[in-house]
Amino acid sequence: MFKRSTLQTLACLLLTGATLTAHADWYLDGESSRLSFVSTKNANVAEVQRFLMLHGKVSPEGVAEVEVELESINSGIPLRDERMRKALFEIDKFPETLITTQIDLRPINDLAPGAQLELRLPLTVNLHGKQREYNAELLATRLDDRRFQVVTLEPLVINAADFDLLPGVEALRKLADLSAISLSVPVGAVLIFTAR
Repeated sequence: MFKRSTLQTLACLLLTGATLTAHADWYLDGESSRLSFVSTKNANVAEVQRFLMLHGKVSPEGVAEVEVELESINSGIPLRDERMRKALFEIDKFPETLITTQIDLRPINDLAPGAQLELRLPLTVNLHGKQREYNAELLATRLDDRRFQVVTLEPLVINAADFDLLPGVEALRKLADLSAISLSVPVGAVLIFTAR
């Protein structure tokens, strides 16, 4: 049998751990997270591309931000990646994209490991010097005491015209000798945050 003092100490440690997690900064695990999009060329050829370098955090107040390094675009074709960096994203002037939102962390902190919670949040996307707000359908999963995962239940559809990317898309089309490149791309994410 446990002594009363042992049980009290154990309960105290568990409560302290829960309190620390509730008031911790949550940092994005960039290596385990993924942000990808699907581009379509010549009307019926779809290709998945992703960004390899992601940074982010969620403050104890629930201010969440994810920074995407546009230089880290990876389509599997180095020449195309270089063209996208220069002609589309213009990384010399606009090296990153910033995605921000406000999250109520209390329901996520209250989740048991393995439990899930659907969220509908307004996201602000800053890309190529322009800003646009989207309503995002997300699923938060508590992985364990120190990690949670957020995934998009529905992709965000980003339109090139909203971010003054039409000249870049047209430049890519000409460079690749294509008949067309879709101006709208669905974007999906799997983001894992760890408490520190």
